[in-house]
Amino acid sequence: MKLFATAKPVVAMIHLGALPGTPACRRSVREIETQALKEAKIYREAGVHGLMVENMHDTPYLRGHVGPEIVAAIAIIARAVKDAAGLPCGLQILAAANTEAIAVAHAAGLDFIRAEGFAFAHVADEGIIQSSAAELLRYRRAIGADHVQVWADVKKKHSSHAITADVAIGETAHAVEFMRGDALIVTGAVTGDAPQPADAHAVKQATQLPVFLGSGVTAKNVGAFLGEADGFIVGSEFKTGGHWSGNVDARRVGRFMSAVFACQTPARR
Repeated sequence: MKLFATAKPVVAMIHLGALPGTPACRRSVREIETQALKEAKIYREAGVHGLMVENMHDTPYLRGHVGPEIVAAIAIIARAVKDAAGLPCGLQILAAANTEAIAVAHAAGLDFIRAEGFAFAHVADEGIIQSSAAELLRYRRAIGADHVQVWADVKKKHSSHAITADVAIGETAHAVEFMRGDALIVTGAVTGDAPQPADAHAVKQATQLPVFLGSGVTAKNVGAFLGEADGFIVGSEFKTGGHWSGNVDARRVGRFMSAVFACQTPARR
């Protein structure tokens, strides 16, 4: 199922303000939506190819589920972003609230979700995240949401993978494909850290699925990753100071998109 008309698509992150009921919430859903739409406009005008909505400010995260207040708020905001941007759009609901993400994506007309713990368990700061593939894809079928792609993290950032240390990242990627995932995401150890080139290469070699790099890609290093990636999910690089919690900086977005274009355009003799 092809979402993008371009090779090597760039998917930009919209980190929603803290949502209702979370400790850091200070704004109404309408105010959070207004900010999300402002960021979507900046991204669209800069030429990104897709968007992803995420509840990054909802710390500390619940493990494996969120309440109906979060589902309702994200569905409203995500639908508004999708309608305004006219781009392929996905979402992630932290932490590992993958079933809720499928429900929101289906209701809001989104195209994909980012799933934690799709294949193999790992230990996150929220606790043990179990494999979700079997239940998730059955739920997707049950609600008629087969059009919503599942992009699965492999060896997810901010997590310990000691319990699967004997399972190579390439084998984890192969398991995602075997379990009918739609795309793979490779990251560094934490938000803002680039993946290890060897990890990106191993995943690319182990699967036929599209491979997205999901952290730490910048205008300076994107050229080095073009051969191992089918696309990029970018958040921190687009923000003031290069930190995920900053405001979207149109100049940084433009600089990154120019770097991607330059790397893909053959040099003239």
